Amino acid sequence: MSIRPAKRANFQTKNYAKDLRANATVPEKLLWSALRGRRLTGLKFRRQHPIEPYVADFYCAAARLVIELDGRSHDDRSTYDQTRNEFLGSLGLMTLRISNDDVIHNLDGVLEFIATVALPRIQSRSPTSKPLP
Repeated sequence: MSIRPAKRANFQTKNYAKDLRANATVPEKLLWSALRGRRLTGLKFRRQHPIEPYVADFYCAAARLVIELDGRSHDDRSTYDQTRNEFLGSLGLMTLRISNDDVIHNLDGVLEFIATVALPRIQSRSPTSKPLP
């Protein structure tokens, strides 16, 4: 069962996500190579996944988890990032913010951190819980 936000991504957001996938940064490529194909404890992740009006760097529907990689482009965007986190939280999604440097210099630690956050979120979901709007 897939959990989807109430509003489908529009054409512009889908194209933006596609462009982001085609022009991934080095940290995004490194993390994706470790997450793709259910390589991390069997969790399925999507990269550059549209959640209207935003695009999540990585998204795990089963854990309702968004992973955002923060580099220099996020240095002066704390208000934007907080607004975005609050919006995603209102959908029942948790956002993990991970620095690009951590991905480059401590990928194993990052993967362990993601797994320790994601797995309990999946296990805590009851089979009778309602999907997100």
